[in-house]
Amino acid sequence: MISKETLQKEISICRKHHQKQGFCAWGKCENCGVPLLLQKLYKAEVIEEKEAVEKFKAAILK
Repeated sequence: MISKETLQKEISICRKHHQKQGFCAWGKCENCGVPLLLQKLYKAEVIEEKEAVEKFKAAILK
């Protein structure tokens, strides 16, 4: 498990890269699984359904 602070810090890094260039060292944002992995480590929650994944990523990257 990771703390809420760690989750927020890592997500802010994702947002920063997304806003600057639309991708980071992991790859293009639309194909990235890092936010989903962070959510799994934070809440022990796996998001698998396509609509749920898209909604989650949209919320993270805005």
